[in-house]
This record gives sequence, structure tokens and C-alpha cells, in this order.
Amino acid sequence: MSDEVKRGLEGVVVSESRLSYIDGDAGELGYRGYAIEDFAREASFEEVLSLLWNGEWPTPDEHDEFAARLAAERDLDTAVYDLIEELAAQDENPMAMMRTVTSALSAYDEDVDADPDDREANLAKGCRITAKLPTALAAFDRLRRGDGPVAPREDLGHAENFLYMLNGELPDDVAAEAFDTALVLHADHGLNASTFSAMVTTSTLSDLHSGVTSAIGTLAGGLHGGANQNVMRMLKEIDESERGPDEWIEEAVAEGRRIPGFGHRVYNVRDPRAAILASYSEQLGETSGERKWYDYSVAIEEHMAEETKFAPNVDFYSASMYYQMGIPMDIYTPIFSLSRVGGWIAHMLEQYEDNRLIRPRARYVGERGREFVPLDER
Repeated sequence: MSDEVKRGLEGVVVSESRLSYIDGDAGELGYRGYAIEDFAREASFEEVLSLLWNGEWPTPDEHDEFAARLAAERDLDTAVYDLIEELAAQDENPMAMMRTVTSALSAYDEDVDADPDDREANLAKGCRITAKLPTALAAFDRLRRGDGPVAPREDLGHAENFLYMLNGELPDDVAAEAFDTALVLHADHGLNASTFSAMVTTSTLSDLHSGVTSAIGTLAGGLHGGANQNVMRMLKEIDESERGPDEWIEEAVAEGRRIPGFGHRVYNVRDPRAAILASYSEQLGETSGERKWYDYSVAIEEHMAEETKFAPNVDFYSASMYYQMGIPMDIYTPIFSLSRVGGWIAHMLEQYEDNRLIRPRARYVGERGREFVPLDER
């Protein structure tokens, strides 16, 4: 057994998975063997959930049944709404709210006491968690703004329903399609930090609610889920300055500032998801008649390509997309969790299938042989 330390477990292979494939040098990402470019604009988030959880694309009948099942689980127990209202009144951090509510949902889940290896019970729990988190987030945002929650509608798709609950009105077709595609593209991405967190929890034979709660806590960290929020802050700073994006970026790079939305732990080239989201950012700008957020983003990308080795990641264009949909910046990371929960659950289901407790070692580098002194002699 090697004693070589791999900080951050970089490059260490700890499991095998059939879920998502990433080639960081070629800029490739696929789910279950399908390249994202082939389905991201065509397949709904509900279809992608079916693919990740069951291994195959659903037939039309299977899709209708699954989508209806998901839609029927959207509403929350009155006590959960009360909890969200209290958290909103306390001005809780949105990701902390998501973590707390996810944990609380287990108290109202009929399969909460099912065996960890009961796949059907886990699928049912996964469906409920995935369906209810958007309702919780939309209710929280409205309550903290002084508005009442908007009840979910079962006749709307997953993405469209969230935007409806958030804004109190139906989104236009471009926004609904763009948001659905964003959910698809964020659904899974290999063994990232939050997914690994969920798998570690699951490996102890803990339950799905605990695993998702662990994952949300991990995603909340600034090194994982918050980049798109920082991208939008940067775009607004550029807009409020007297400089154009080229001059602003040139000065920022010269000052050693980190440019959010660029670089990735896995990709050495442009994130394949960025190109797809860029097209939707442009479409949203065209629809609203205000292209500046997209234009700023393009100018920044072009400057970075000329002056640095860094390429945009998935967060770079999702920022301007969400902003143009009227989504508050501080819920961008919670929105990430609304999508990635599908991947977390898929990985936990896979972990349950062939489980082994995840228990790495740490190399001890402290002192040894120290002499103990009783309390009354110190």
C-alpha cells in the first residue's frame, strides 16, 4: 500500500461508475455514453433523470409516467412551509436553508425507514427530494421578499414550474427552454466534491436524505458551487464602471485578481457546457432587447483566450442566463443543487449496488512517544 500523499485526492481513482464520462483534454462530457451535445437541447431534465437513474432513455409512456410522478410530489407539508417561513424571517443563507429543509423532508417521507438497499424505496425518495427542492427554494425566495409562496402546478414541466413558482408568472418559451437545458447540463459531472460527499455518506449505509444533505453542505463552499454568482458580480461591476470589458479585464489580470468562471479542476480546454449555455445567454438577450450581459461575456472570453491559457467553464455563461431570467444572484448556487441532486442520487444508487465503506487513510506527521502528565501535575 502506497504512502504517497495525493493532496485533495487529485488523480486518485477511488471507484468505477457508469454515469458520466469526462475527457478534460478533449473537452468532452457524456451521460451514460451519450455526448451532451447530442441531447442537451432536445432532452428534458425529466428524461435525463430517467437516464441517470435507470440507465436508458425512457420510452414516451415511461417518460409520461415518470414526469407525472415527479410533478405529483412537488408540494410540501404545511410544517415544511412553516419551517421555510421561519428561515426566511431569520434571513438564513439560501444554501443553509436548502440543507436544513432537505434534512427535514425525511420526517415526512413514507419510505424513511426503508432498508438502504431497497432500490424502489430509494427511487421513490429520490423522486420526492428532487421534486420538492425547487418548491422549497421558490417559496423561500418569495417569503423573504414579502410575497406568499406560489403553489406548484402539475401540468408544467420541472424547469418551467420552478420559474413559475419563483416569479409568479409563466416564463416565455426561451427562458423555459434555457433553464431546462441548464438543469440538464448541471445534472452530473463525475466524482466532484459534493458527489463524493454524498457517496461517502451512502457508503456507511446511511439514507438518501442524509446523502443529499451532505452534498448540499459541500456544494455550499466557495470553491465548488458559487462561481456563477461571482461571475455576475463581475459583469455588474464592469457595467457600473467607466471602462469597457477589455480594459476592465486587462487591469484585473494585471492586479492579480482571479477572474471567476474561468479554469476548471478537470477541463484543460473550454468546458463543453459553456458553448451551449452561451447560445442561450445570447437568445435571452435578444428576446429582452438587452444584449449587454452576453456581449460583456464574449469580450471577456476573447480577451482571456488571447492573454491567458484559461477557458470558460459552465458557470461563466449560466450567470448572465439566470440574471436575465430575473433570478436573484444569491440563489444561483441553490439552483445548482436543484439540478445536481439528480446526479447525487444516481451516484448513491450506484454506490448502494456494490457498496464498500469509503475509508481512506491520512499519513500521521505529528509527534510520537510523548509522556502523559495528569491534570493536577500540569
